Amino acid sequence: MDHSNHVRLEDAEFTPDVLEGATVYGADDHTVGKVDHFHGSGTSGTVVIDVGGFLGIGAKPVAVPVSDLNFMRDENGTVHAVTSWTKDQLKEMPKHQD
Repeated sequence: MDHSNHVRLEDAEFTPDVLEGATVYGADDHTVGKVDHFHGSGTSGTVVIDVGGFLGIGAKPVAVPVSDLNFMRDENGTVHAVTSWTKDQLKEMPKHQD
């Protein structure tokens, strides 16, 4: 997917309503997970990404700083994120405990 024409989110858009459910694309532009939930506020918050699994079953939740992801909207208005991590690198991170 070509993200070059996608619009970056504004700071005020970093809310659970906007971020939760967003697809996260990795360094190889493959889907690495989905944002499950959001802690904190704005760009200093943390997102929990469900990595791996199938249809949400068996996914591993990992917490990453919002600042390590590039959140944007595509031409249809769908929010997604891009990271430099691969799915395997995210899977190696510690499991997030609520």
